Amino acid sequence: MELRRQHQHGYEYVDEGQGPVLLLLHGLFGALSNWQDVVEEFSTDHRVIIPLLPIYDMPLTQAGVPGLVAYVEGFVKALALPPSFTVLGNSLGGHIALVYALSNPTRVNSLVLTGSSGLFEDSMGGSFPKRGNYAYVQERVGYTFYDPTIATRELVDEVFNVTNSNAKCLRIISIARSAQRHNLSKELTKIGVPTLLVWGLNDTITPPPVAHEFARLLPHAELRFLDHCGHAPMMERPAGFNAYLRHFLRTTETAPAVAA
Repeated sequence: MELRRQHQHGYEYVDEGQGPVLLLLHGLFGALSNWQDVVEEFSTDHRVIIPLLPIYDMPLTQAGVPGLVAYVEGFVKALALPPSFTVLGNSLGGHIALVYALSNPTRVNSLVLTGSSGLFEDSMGGSFPKRGNYAYVQERVGYTFYDPTIATRELVDEVFNVTNSNAKCLRIISIARSAQRHNLSKELTKIGVPTLLVWGLNDTITPPPVAHEFARLLPHAELRFLDHCGHAPMMERPAGFNAYLRHFLRTTETAPAVAA
């Protein structure tokens, strides 16, 4: 299945299937294709929507978590999405999902977080990719996964090109610093919706103790781990990720809403 990109209302996005809405948010170096297997699995009975977040070209003054949350709010309004839906986020996308849920509590009926930032960040393995050093970028991108061969040449090339653009680098640095400033440890107890945490046991960017801390702070969280898996379970262990997500959706889409 090839993801079909749409361009409407000033947004670029994927919109596949019919049914309850799943809004998917990618991470800092992420792309629409990160969610390929989720789209294939769930577009048969859900409407799966993925906005391309303007990480590399948004106004520098807005390049941060609040600016990206505002972008998602505008996107939801422009597409006239239903009153409530499920939001999924990986890495920075999880951080945006959490802040969106805090700011729009009636719009989110459940959350799915995987390798989410918001409590702890060790982006790109603790250091920013060096300009012009392809081998270094290749190593850091591989660090995202348990199996570094998942870091394809195409993916490494994309990140390498980003790191060689001053304008894009400035935005990435601004967003990364914003994510570090917007620590959510004191806010998470306010999120009253069911939340699924799916984590790679071998995640070195947001390690397993971070997942346990999310589970401790979120009032209605369930935590599931996938072995031999790094920071992007939906890419590295898609079958296991989708199985956990399917079970969660069956439970939450039929259960009464949890009071906030």
